[in-house]
Amino acid sequence: MQETDEKTIELPALALKKGEDARLRTGHLWVFSNEVDTRKTPLTAFEPGQHAVVVDHADKPIGIAYVNPNALIAARLVVRGLKHAVDRSLIVHRLKVALGLRESVYPRPYYRLVYGESDGLPGLVLDRYGDVVVGQIGTAGMEALKDDIAAAVEKVLKPLALVWKNAGSVRQLESLPEYVETAFGALPERVVAEEGGLEFVIDVERGQKTGWFYDQRANRDSMAPYVADGRVLDVFAYAGAWGVRAASFGAREVICVDASKSAVEAIRANAATNRVAERVTAFEEDAFDALKRLRHEKERFDAVIVDPPAFVKRKKDFAEGKLAYRRINEAAMQLLGRDGILITCSCSYHMPRDALLEVVNAGARHLDRNVQVLSRLQQAPDHPVNPAIPETDYLKGYVCRVLL
Repeated sequence: MQETDEKTIELPALALKKGEDARLRTGHLWVFSNEVDTRKTPLTAFEPGQHAVVVDHADKPIGIAYVNPNALIAARLVVRGLKHAVDRSLIVHRLKVALGLRESVYPRPYYRLVYGESDGLPGLVLDRYGDVVVGQIGTAGMEALKDDIAAAVEKVLKPLALVWKNAGSVRQLESLPEYVETAFGALPERVVAEEGGLEFVIDVERGQKTGWFYDQRANRDSMAPYVADGRVLDVFAYAGAWGVRAASFGAREVICVDASKSAVEAIRANAATNRVAERVTAFEEDAFDALKRLRHEKERFDAVIVDPPAFVKRKKDFAEGKLAYRRINEAAMQLLGRDGILITCSCSYHMPRDALLEVVNAGARHLDRNVQVLSRLQQAPDHPVNPAIPETDYLKGYVCRVLL
């Protein structure tokens, strides 16, 4: 039974095995299927997205969650205690709290507005591009609340449009269909992300994720002293965020590499829009192949930026992914001139920060070079980390000086 301030709503219970409530009580929000006492509350009794009261082994309520019996993460806690319903008014409140943080940090409305579990809305991502909001839903529970989310976004932000970019492997894990649709409003012809005083055109429908990677903004802000007047290589360049911004910081030449034709076209367009096209060159090529070719051509750079997609998507992929990080970073260092700068990143949660530095050092030593760590990189403040949920802390990186 769920008790709210206004009324009482009957909800089924989802019982945990003895001792399996410990993680939830520290602040985590996930319930794994093997933590559920299926003798008392069979998961098969629930529909995907259905709400339930999570109770411990002694039947003491912990809070209200939504359930997906078909997923490894069988439930995600949305409300602690039983005083508030999981409804539109709750979403409005959580959006306002999230907005307060972003508006205190960013003077312009370009940021990740909702970062899932960290903002109390597990399974939901909302990115803001001025008057356009692009959302991604990754769970059946949030899918069931889609109309309430849209109404809450309209009430709190009053944007021109909300677009659902509901695609990706996370939805596959929840047995959800993939689609792109406009929830309300009309998508303008031109959608941009503003960053560092520059404008980057966003392809909402065909671009990666929601169209932009705000998580690296603070890291890109910090690279100015390392690229000014230098020759810079940006691999896995996507729409040119690192490369175009390097040029804006005064890099004399920037070469961007991406395996996607549309990404290369976007880099060229964004370089032109921001008046640095004469210093930015973009190639469509696999990153590993490009690094090998440039090495054979005896090219040298003052700075190389390596910001790849996740090489370790699952824990069991760690060994193979770690090797890929070693290979890409060693290949990048082979292109650095004397005392050059390597900016290296990983968005793989399952690739620990120490492991990334380990492979960078191992690659350097194999080349008979030494590494100095100048700074550690992490996700921007619009991707706040919940200390009780390690999974919210995924982005890591280093700015390194690679000595001969």
